[in-house]
Amino acid sequence: MDGSLGKLLAEANISLGRLDVMGYLLPNVEHIIAMYVQKEALLSSQIEGTQASMEDLFEYESNLPIKNIQDVEEVVNYIKALNHGLKRLEEFPMSIRLIKEVHHILLTDTRGREKTPGEFKRSQNWIGPAGSSLKNASFVPPPPSEALHAMGELELYMHKEENLPILIVAALIHNQFETIHPFLDGNGRLGRLLITFYLCWKKVMQKPLLYLSYYFKLHRQEYYDRLNLVREQGEYEQWIQFFLKGILWTSEDALRTIKKVLALADNHKKLLIQKKIASPMAIALLDHLFIKPHVSVQEITASLEISYTTAQPLINQFRDLDILREVTGLKRNRRFS
Repeated sequence: MDGSLGKLLAEANISLGRLDVMGYLLPNVEHIIAMYVQKEALLSSQIEGTQASMEDLFEYESNLPIKNIQDVEEVVNYIKALNHGLKRLEEFPMSIRLIKEVHHILLTDTRGREKTPGEFKRSQNWIGPAGSSLKNASFVPPPPSEALHAMGELELYMHKEENLPILIVAALIHNQFETIHPFLDGNGRLGRLLITFYLCWKKVMQKPLLYLSYYFKLHRQEYYDRLNLVREQGEYEQWIQFFLKGILWTSEDALRTIKKVLALADNHKKLLIQKKIASPMAIALLDHLFIKPHVSVQEITASLEISYTTAQPLINQFRDLDILREVTGLKRNRRFS
């Protein structure tokens, strides 16, 4: 490692450490994590071509009819897969078994259901634009028999006592998994999940607050080009540099986001006090909105266990203060964000 790479590694470690400490200090950290998981699921699925939005996800959770239901179900499965993997890592090490379990959840009952969820490929796959064939593919991963062996080697590497820093090992694992491309579908999403799983398993992060999908989406073509430079020319350093920049950028972005969320909650509470409407029920509604920011009056009555005649004036007060806005334009079955 030259001086510039070492400097970048140090900066990435410091920034990630600050984010990890923030996870300890945050009130209601699980709610912040839940929202981050939703955002990560959305962005990671969008990289693969889904058209779901955050509003679609909220409406799905509220059992409302969704036009692009298949796209939303893929995002929901990603959330389930991520949560399952994190839960399993509390009792189970990084392994092929864990990877297969997560893959099964990722693809079950979605458009990838025919691509053998939870099982490694038995036929050749390739990467390229829509309609491309094996002959004109931009990248051809190893065939099934070699992929199986390569995954076994990757599993051993995850457990090896490595002299390299953890963040660099994470970069190598992601690159190698995407190069092996062991499944017929879902390799991109699962490869991005592996980054979070590995860092949490190695206790680099105590709370899963780091997700790189947005960074990869912003630099999508560069991401693919840098993976290919490793495959074709063995240029690992340029890939590791790109990956560490992603850790640094994403950590700083997450810190800014969390600070904004905390400031927003504080400002809203001050506003309620200033307007003399900071009743226990109003504070409870505000807290609920930071868990689920897309609601109806009926949902508020159920969640806070209050009557409709109590919930409706509360909603109206929050609208008057610009804390909430009505998003449907309807007179009935209205929703607020």
